Amino acid sequence: MAHSNTFRNRLRQRFNRFRDSRVGLPQDTQTRPSLTTNPRSSSQSEARTAGLLSLNEEAGDGHRESANTVNDEGQVQASQSSHHRSSLERTLNPNQSTLSGDNGDVIVSSDLWSAAYREAVENLGEDIDIAILQGKNVAQLFRKLEETEKDVSQESTFLRGVRFLHSLQVPLERFKLALDLASPLASIEPTATTVVGVVRSVTAIAISIATADVDFAQQIAEMLQRLSYIDDCDTLGQKTGRKDIHKALVLVYQKILEFYQAAYDILTRKGARLIMKMILETDRLPNIIQDFIKYSDILRNLVQKATWEVVEDIKSMLYDHEISRWLGGDKMSRQTQYHSYLQDLRDDQACEFLLKNTNFINWYLAPDSQQLVILGDMGSGKTVSMAFLIDELSRRNQHQLPQPKICYYYCRDDETGKAIYIVSALVLSLLEQLPGLKKPFFQWYKQAQASGIFDPATSIKKLEEFLEGLVDGIDRPVFVIIDGLDEFHSASRNTLLRLLKTLSQKIPGFKTILSSRPEEEILEQLDGMARIELGSDAQRDAIIVETTVQRQLFYLSANVKALVIERLSRLAQGSAIWTKMIVELIEVRKIKALDPMRGFLEKIPLPKQLSELYVTLFSRCTSNDPENIELASTALKLLAGTHRPLSILELAWAATLGAAPRTTTIDALAELVDHQRVMSLIHPFIARVDFSDLKKRQVRLVHQSVKEFIIKEWTCSLMGPALTETDKVGSSLEALVLDICIRYLLLDDIGKKDLFSEEQVAIAELPQEFDLFNDDDEPADYDPYCTWQSWEENMTRYDPAERGFGEFFAYAACYWLEHYGASTVNPLPSLASIEDLCHAGSTRLRNWIQQNPRPDCVITARFEFDSRLYDPLSITSLYGSEAMLRDMLENSDFDTDKYLRNPAMGAADQIFLWGDVSRLGLLFLNAKIGPQLQTLEFFDLVIRRWSDPVLSRHNHNWDLVFDLVDHISDKLVQEQWGNELLYMAVGAGCTPLIRRLMTSAQNKPELRSELLREVRSEGTKTFQHMTDQLHQSIG
Repeated sequence: MAHSNTFRNRLRQRFNRFRDSRVGLPQDTQTRPSLTTNPRSSSQSEARTAGLLSLNEEAGDGHRESANTVNDEGQVQASQSSHHRSSLERTLNPNQSTLSGDNGDVIVSSDLWSAAYREAVENLGEDIDIAILQGKNVAQLFRKLEETEKDVSQESTFLRGVRFLHSLQVPLERFKLALDLASPLASIEPTATTVVGVVRSVTAIAISIATADVDFAQQIAEMLQRLSYIDDCDTLGQKTGRKDIHKALVLVYQKILEFYQAAYDILTRKGARLIMKMILETDRLPNIIQDFIKYSDILRNLVQKATWEVVEDIKSMLYDHEISRWLGGDKMSRQTQYHSYLQDLRDDQACEFLLKNTNFINWYLAPDSQQLVILGDMGSGKTVSMAFLIDELSRRNQHQLPQPKICYYYCRDDETGKAIYIVSALVLSLLEQLPGLKKPFFQWYKQAQASGIFDPATSIKKLEEFLEGLVDGIDRPVFVIIDGLDEFHSASRNTLLRLLKTLSQKIPGFKTILSSRPEEEILEQLDGMARIELGSDAQRDAIIVETTVQRQLFYLSANVKALVIERLSRLAQGSAIWTKMIVELIEVRKIKALDPMRGFLEKIPLPKQLSELYVTLFSRCTSNDPENIELASTALKLLAGTHRPLSILELAWAATLGAAPRTTTIDALAELVDHQRVMSLIHPFIARVDFSDLKKRQVRLVHQSVKEFIIKEWTCSLMGPALTETDKVGSSLEALVLDICIRYLLLDDIGKKDLFSEEQVAIAELPQEFDLFNDDDEPADYDPYCTWQSWEENMTRYDPAERGFGEFFAYAACYWLEHYGASTVNPLPSLASIEDLCHAGSTRLRNWIQQNPRPDCVITARFEFDSRLYDPLSITSLYGSEAMLRDMLENSDFDTDKYLRNPAMGAADQIFLWGDVSRLGLLFLNAKIGPQLQTLEFFDLVIRRWSDPVLSRHNHNWDLVFDLVDHISDKLVQEQWGNELLYMAVGAGCTPLIRRLMTSAQNKPELRSELLREVRSEGTKTFQHMTDQLHQSIG
């Protein structure tokens, strides 16, 4: 509506340049103050006449020229004889009004006619007797005119002239005359000092003397017809201040005044016959009339030219309005505004690396059509980079001939992501840069409508046809820069890329730059294009952060700004949008002091705007479809919770299983997996991946803020309100990934087939790190920084998927224990699932344990992991959380075949070898399984593990282990194996255990007696010696 009102106002201003049509000239010249100007000499008049003749040539071509050379000046300068000026002022206009301009010129404050008339009088100078224009002489002249030959014919000369002109077929009634033919002399004013007066007087005189001769009458008729041209000047000249029209009008007035002067001289003679004879015998009046006709024709041509120019201007405005309405000019305006916003936002220094890129240089310098694509993850600065390239190309193009035209478009949301909008924008952009093409477009549009297409601007096919013809016809390079290709609807993107490809193939010099997130479908469509990839760059991040902070947080003290810049530069990780929003959040919260700022930066919250952006993107990617939402959210939560990057296939299999909980077999799950769908649903939130390698472990979240968003939106809300925020963050994601891992490992196939074939088992037994056929026995140099990936680089590998275990088996088998240990709060995994997964002696247990020490699927294991030694209790004791272990000890039935024959001892032994000995207390003191450890056999195991020189380096807290003996002092006495325990401790030199037994016996006589009891078997001298010492110590 605002756009329409603006157009109406502009159009009204143009139409106001046309004054209302007038039948005659103005009736009241007293209301038109005029300008007094300097008189001109006759030589100046001749010079002006010569100059105006050249204007006639220009006016003759007026309808074929542009309206861009109009000089809008309506001023007349004052300069010469003050004496003649004063006389003329008193005679012509005692009530004139003038204004002084800034440049010293006198600006006309009256109408066009009066200004030109006064200049005409001045130019004639002494050639005209001003006195004859005064009232007394004018009245005398018209009385003489009225009486001429009236005595003979009883008819005035004027009426006889009218009748004579009628007889010659002169249509006086059609002429725009300055007086009424029915009563002509009644309307003549008593003075001819005004424009109206002299024109009416000349009209009456010309008609009256027309009877002198037929040829002369024809001249009079032409003169009368052209008098209306004076009135036409008001149509444009008065409003536009056209200097050329003013000059021509002055010459026309001069001829009118000369005619009046000559007629006055003739009519003041006595005798009608003498008057007519003088007219015929002298050429004075005919010559004046001929000059008048010539100058009035020049005036008419100039008026027509000016009229044509204004009409063309109005047509151009109409074109602009209609084209803008058809093609969506309001949307183009928003594009321009957004570009200006980006100009203020960006730091050119952070974008200059693009100009040094080889692909950009080749794109720019190539003489033929070229296509370039800029790829970057969400928030990496693609849009700002595109804005930089637009301005840089515009700057370079200023010095090019022919100058290339640049069309740009930013796709920002669903509406701007439609092909019809961008093609409309490209057409409109070219029309604005090449306004001469607006009329052809207007005509094309009307022709299309005439052919039955109601609105051609909504037909993508018709617009494509016009754009192709438009670009092909301008014969100059065209640069098309489009940002946000990934924001387009799939169909619109296909249409756009097809159009750009067609234009590139058909039109030389047609170059495009596109930007997009690296989505698989888009990369396939852009295959073959030169690329520039925007990755994370610490130096670039620092530039962006510093620029943003200096611009928006300029008020901070130097040390606080330095802290902000240092911390955000380190955390940006290539995300310019995160940097921008964090700085805006600091500005909103008005944090200024150093310590509060440090606290904020140590625990940076997720900005609300960024969270809303992620919500919008997620909604757009999933189309708010429930199944899409379930699958996409599961995939993102997996990426937020897994302990290493996943491969595309791993993610797809895991997410699919998470969204399809009832799947029980590998084959059934494989039928549901659609990795392309999964990736398309989450592509804005992940860093760029190589889609050509589906097994490469590369899929990760694009930025830490995405993980924070996932935790906030989908995990914290699912946990209990009593939990702390830390518990929610850690356990919710771990529990989700653990659940999917367990469900995957419980698929039927994994419990029925072996992971390794017999051949692979044989290979596994060979030394993989040595070349058996190389005689060089020198050991390799030790490298403390060598990674497992480097160490295993050339080793034999296997693929669990080829053995029928699917794509997620490797991760589930290798990492489920880590997630198991991180699950500390409810909901804990079910005991039944853990017992099934760790069923002692099962194929399932063997399969995942064989995979666990082989995370990169190398035949040789990184560490020993013998499945025969494990059951649910030992696995939970080693790897499960304390909460899970307590739950198992409380609720499990250890007498089933899912556990080893003596699960507590087995678990204890594994704890000594690989675990945390603090877990022994939970087992030892448990009412259900504790008695299995409260035996001499257990303490024998303790002493043996304590004495093992290898385990002694594990830095176990052995005090916790030996303290357990204090809990069974009564059992030592009751079951009478205290003496044997002491015997074993003395024999092994286990001083910590001996000391605890001795200390406990000091306060317990029964225990002392048991410890000092004679050994049932033959003792050694060493034991006897230590017993004697013990007697003395206790005694």
